[in-house]
Formats: sequence, structure tokens, C-alpha cells
Amino acid sequence: MQLYQLTATVNLYDAPTGDRLATQGAAGRFLWAPTLETERTYVQLAEDEYWGWLDPQDYRHLTPATQPYQPIARDRAYIEAVLEEVIAFCFAAQQIPHEYLWGGTVAPNYDCSGLMQASFASQGIWLPRDAYQQEAFATPLRGNSIAETLPQLQRGDLVFFGTGDKASHVGLYLGQGQYIHSSGKEYGRNGIGIDTLYPSEDAVSIAYQQQFRGGGRINYSYLP
Repeated sequence: MQLYQLTATVNLYDAPTGDRLATQGAAGRFLWAPTLETERTYVQLAEDEYWGWLDPQDYRHLTPATQPYQPIARDRAYIEAVLEEVIAFCFAAQQIPHEYLWGGTVAPNYDCSGLMQASFASQGIWLPRDAYQQEAFATPLRGNSIAETLPQLQRGDLVFFGTGDKASHVGLYLGQGQYIHSSGKEYGRNGIGIDTLYPSEDAVSIAYQQQFRGGGRINYSYLP
């Protein structure tokens, strides 16, 4: 496997057919790839170890890395010091015209976990890619319901949602029961918004309250 660094944003797909976006790699990220073929090649992003299929038209955005990828360890003290900047990233992303994009991790269009990953990465903190991976990575908070979890939540924690065995949605907790997240049209919004865990008549908030799984705290940066 050869280590490359990206010179521009590239899309990675979840199948060799390229029918659906899996994730994106922003300029500057590192990527492992075998011998590049004339068809889509299965590659791995170094920072979060996420796999996907890269289109040959994007090979021009790969340059051989001149040094190994060296992840930087971040502890809770560092994370606490930059959480306001992480939150500010989400607010800034909300102000730019955008829409929800499945697999989106690069401005302006994000999916839920892509927004979380990008916001923390803006401060040098790497999270795993998908909501269920972020749920497993975060330090879980006590409580099996909103009422039990709310007293444990702190500004900058993650809140998780889903109806199956694992999280399918994630947001960033702001305090006072509110969280910011990117959600799709099926729940009445197409992009980044703020919703509440408190009793509400808002349809989007209600939909996610019914899927609430719990909260998690980011205490360190993901290290491959």
C-alpha cells in the first residue's frame, strides 16, 4: 500500500459502481491506496481508517506522501479548551447555503456524523466516521432515557439516536436541552438545525426524541 496526501477534496463511494457516496476526503488528508487501476480502486483514509472506492478521475489529486502520517494525541484538557470552537464550526456551517448530503464530510453539505467529524477535526481532534462508530468511541454517559441522560450532558457532548441495534444519527449538545445536527428531509429538514430534547411541539425534535439512545463524551482523539 502506498501513502498519498490529497491535494483536493475527493469522494469515496460505498461500492465499485459509484452509486452512493460513503465519505469524502478533504485536501490535506492522507490516504492509503494499492496500485491505482483504470477502474475504481478500494482505498483507506488514514485519519479514521475509513474505506471507500475512489474514482480514477480523482487520481490526479493524490500525491505521494513525503512523510508518514503521524496522528496527534489529544487529551480531555485539550478538547475542553477548544469545544467552543468546535461548536462555532457547526454554527458557521449552518449559515452557509447547504443541504443534507449522505456521506458528506466537507463543506458545504454534510451528513450528521460528517458534521461532527469535520467540526472536531477543525481543532485537530479526529473522530471515527459513522454515527455508530462515534457512539462506540465516545465515553458513554449514564442514563437509558432522555430524563436520565440530560443531567449528565455537558456542552460539547454528542447525543445519539437510532431505532435499531446501533446509532444511525448524531448531534452536538449545546446545553439547555438543545443540540445542533444535520438531518435529512425525511424528518422535515434538509440540513443543519437546532433541536431540543425537552418536551416540544416541533415535529423534528419529536421525531428524534423518539429515537434517543444516549449521550457520549469525547475524551481523546481517535488514533489509528
